[in-house]
Amino acid sequence: MKVALVNPPWTFEGSIYFGCREPHLPLELGATKRLLELDGHQVLLLDGHLNETTAAVLAEAVADFRPAMTVIPTAPSYLFWRCAPPELRVPREMIAALDGRGGRIVAVGPHGSATPRATLRKLGADVVVRGECEEAVAALACAWPRTDVPGAATLQGGELRLTGPAQATRFTDLPALHWPVSWVARHHHHHHRFDTTPATPGGEVEASRGCPYHCSFCAKIDFRDAYRRRALPALLEEIDALRAQGADYLYFIDEIFLPQPALLEALAKRDIRFGMQTRIDLWKPDLLALLGRAGCVSIEAGVESLTEDGRAALDKSCRMTTDDLTARLLQARRHVPFVQANLIETPSDDADTIEAWRARLQAGGVWANDPVPMFPYPSSPDYRARWGLPDDDAWERALDHYLAQFSSFSDIQDAAPLSLARLEAACLPA
Repeated sequence: MKVALVNPPWTFEGSIYFGCREPHLPLELGATKRLLELDGHQVLLLDGHLNETTAAVLAEAVADFRPAMTVIPTAPSYLFWRCAPPELRVPREMIAALDGRGGRIVAVGPHGSATPRATLRKLGADVVVRGECEEAVAALACAWPRTDVPGAATLQGGELRLTGPAQATRFTDLPALHWPVSWVARHHHHHHRFDTTPATPGGEVEASRGCPYHCSFCAKIDFRDAYRRRALPALLEEIDALRAQGADYLYFIDEIFLPQPALLEALAKRDIRFGMQTRIDLWKPDLLALLGRAGCVSIEAGVESLTEDGRAALDKSCRMTTDDLTARLLQARRHVPFVQANLIETPSDDADTIEAWRARLQAGGVWANDPVPMFPYPSSPDYRARWGLPDDDAWERALDHYLAQFSSFSDIQDAAPLSLARLEAACLPA
């Protein structure tokens, strides 16, 4: 059968969105395409964000293809499923532009994973995939027109029907992804790179998925939870293909880039630069040195709180003291040109302590951000500790709480977000 995979032209005006607003490779759609093609399906992959294509133009391309099924994510590339915009404005606009010409509409992403009924109603989608989407979409295509595959959610007579729990892709055997030359050439953005001005294309890859930790603020309960490592040969094939297309910087979107000497040694032989996000307490001095030799130029490290009580309240399971973490960050900076320590706004940290710590790090070349107000995403332990399992109003409840709690926002939030009702005015009534 014919399947269209469409990444909409994302916009974020008025949104509470902590992710990067530049285009990134749509890894979940690229992986879905590979699995569908292996099953013999015809696939059209479109990216309105990367290629600066309007929803109307994308819709015409889909209509010309005449698919039986069109898949649309509810958040930008997998990299930002954990900090997704709460509103469904952009995917709804994409579905409206299709105007029934895309066959059955399948929504994938964090919204349907946590709140399937609300997502189905707001979007007017036929099916929602709960959890990681690649294998579930492939199963839908093979079972067509049936939709009772694991992870699927549908509305039948107005009632929600779930087929089992949210799904996790095996991932370990995910084949290498290959991208159009023109897409890589357009990918000017080097995500989280600050050591130089990019002059060549960049790209994103995924070496592992899931995280063995359960920090209270992390939105991943319904997707990307269990930690898995991808087979190294396929990953290196994908990296080599990007290098051959001119990319000389890669960003590993892994929730937590854990030390993996075999991968680092392979990267060291390839003369490529890369960035990643991790916990600095998991890196020993010799591995930090190997990380630098492998080509790492950007580390984003979650510290979150400067007190042991604060880290414990966030369920960080961190065994290091703040002084130990500070020393390890400064040590990382000796091998990697840019190191950032992330903080979350917590009651246990006072402003003077934070400023003194930031100044100490900056004197050693490490950047630490202003503490970020914590948003209680419906797929985070924090949300569920406050309100229980998410219901149809979970995203509204989370945003209302955030707006009521904070009168000022972090240095990565340009302005106060709008209410969800205003952001989703174009969505179908719930």
